[in-house]
Amino acid sequence: MVAYLGLGSNLGDRQFELDRAIRALTKLGRVEAVSSSYESKPEGGAAQPNYINAALRLETDLGAQPLLSECLNVERLQGRVRPTYGSKGPRTIDIDLLLYGFEVIDEPGLIVPHPALLVRPFVRIPLADVALPGLRHPISGEALDRCVQDATVRRLGGWC
Repeated sequence: MVAYLGLGSNLGDRQFELDRAIRALTKLGRVEAVSSSYESKPEGGAAQPNYINAALRLETDLGAQPLLSECLNVERLQGRVRPTYGSKGPRTIDIDLLLYGFEVIDEPGLIVPHPALLVRPFVRIPLADVALPGLRHPISGEALDRCVQDATVRRLGGWC
């Protein structure tokens, strides 16, 4: 199954944390493409450091729930602490399951496609870097293999 993951970091050495997560994710299948890194401000104007975001395309034999569980494990291993009150505070690493094939999933703890995928330029732009030609949102049908550039998202460079 082809899955698309979004990654973000705004604590510590942000690029190192992204690179570390990407290397860990290679154990979950075959990483077929990794986007450039992009910098953006935190959502809602929160007083916290800027994020570096990226996306990757992964060919995996894992089901959606096991894949998400493994992604959450990578976050834990990198020191990610999820507040119980639902705050979107700073984090060493954040890994979101954006798409899982063309499936639409609504289960406890897992909604695919990611509910905010279409409205977040810091997700859409890296996703377009790695999207297979013709990739479309499974619900809206909107093209995901291209996107409009956004002044709030600045390209930093490729993944090493």
